[in-house]
Amino acid sequence: MSENSAPKTQKLDFSAINKTTAKSFNEQKNLIKRLFKGNTVLCEVCQQPLQLVVPTDKQASGKYGVFCKKGCTDIELEMEVIA
Repeated sequence: MSENSAPKTQKLDFSAINKTTAKSFNEQKNLIKRLFKGNTVLCEVCQQPLQLVVPTDKQASGKYGVFCKKGCTDIELEMEVIA
């Protein structure tokens, strides 16, 4: 390399990571939709029914989202009660 030439920069390819992330996001979104419709969805790991925990008037704070009893599935969601 001569003194005047700039060092080559290496471009990072995030396409594989982006595809995996998008696929995971869409799978979780569809799982949440099925639970909101009242469907029973089983945890992929322990095969126990998933629970959808949402805020209520009586319990307006806490941890909300989709969980299984064993903790294999833990999708925390930001939610609030709309009056």
